[in-house]
Amino acid sequence: MKIGDKVRFLSETGGGTVSGFKGKNIVLVEDEDGFEIPTLITDVVVVETDDYNIAKVHTSALPDYKKTKAVPQKEVELEPADRPISFRPPVEERKGGEALSAYLAFVPIDIKAMTTTPFETYFVNDCNYYIRFSYLVAEGNSWKLKFTAEVEPNTKLFIEEFEKADLNNMERVAVQLFAYKRQKGFAIKQPVDVQLRIDPVKFYKLHTFRENDFFEAPALIMPIVENDQPSRPLVIDAKALKQQMYQGTANNAANDSKKEGGRQDSSYVRRYDDAHSKGKAPVRRYGDEIVVDLHASQLLDNFAGMSSGDILTHQLEVFRRTLEEHKNEKGCKIVFIHGKGEGVLRQAIIQELKYKYKKYSFQDASFQEFGYGATQVTIR
Repeated sequence: MKIGDKVRFLSETGGGTVSGFKGKNIVLVEDEDGFEIPTLITDVVVVETDDYNIAKVHTSALPDYKKTKAVPQKEVELEPADRPISFRPPVEERKGGEALSAYLAFVPIDIKAMTTTPFETYFVNDCNYYIRFSYLVAEGNSWKLKFTAEVEPNTKLFIEEFEKADLNNMERVAVQLFAYKRQKGFAIKQPVDVQLRIDPVKFYKLHTFRENDFFEAPALIMPIVENDQPSRPLVIDAKALKQQMYQGTANNAANDSKKEGGRQDSSYVRRYDDAHSKGKAPVRRYGDEIVVDLHASQLLDNFAGMSSGDILTHQLEVFRRTLEEHKNEKGCKIVFIHGKGEGVLRQAIIQELKYKYKKYSFQDASFQEFGYGATQVTIR
């Protein structure tokens, strides 16, 4: 042992550098703070590093009685409070939660400021299954993955926050999911692939957001799958639809043939929009206003295979029929929601009002309630 050696104490934690000697048995050890500590030579040992807690000891510096075979040290056990949490409590399942149900939820951050408030998007898992899902947004003819995660049973998960300006890029969204349980048997559920249409106009209307079971605040809840039944997809299987139409036409023709004494009319044809329309426009009354949503997705159960002209014709038929039904209600105000789009439907409606319904007055509907995509008509 010489001046400059690094040593550690044997009887306590710590160590330092040898700075001198006092007699034959005392060594002066300078610690990190510069203090010299007189210590018995037999109570220190030379080390190779500055880490005095784990350094390897030079056995040549140990007295003979300390030169014994090294005994492997046991790993230091952590206190219970310091151990990482590895226990996962079993999931609490609820009665009635075996049917697969999941929702997409939109919650306004400040519902008192509907024209400016941002919104939060959540995935709601309302069943006893774990759900792994992906949330996608359409970009032209392709899709962009925005979020993917696993959601525990009977919980909701925050996806993102967005502004009203982002709504134009969210008109079509898709959710893909599959469900399972952990550490127990379960009934297998079919994977779900659903596309949903987001109507930006709805985000300007206070009545769109309603009280619900999942949030303390009013929210717009859109079903993805409910009681094991996926939401109606945005994209329709055209081949299956065509087959159903032909089947329905054949059955109706056969019934007509029976009624007419067996004579079958080979010219029997049913119009697409008559066969598959919901029959009535989605009319809602809010106070003194009647609101009619003319979006094709609201008027038709299925519109795959229809041309843009066919859809426009049907929308205008609903527009005319609505005005006819309320023509005797003087002062009645009807709001037709047509959306922005390319403005074709709006221009067609304006044309109708200028030349066929001249006595009725019209104007843009309240921006605060309906955004840019609605026209208000007053019956005169």
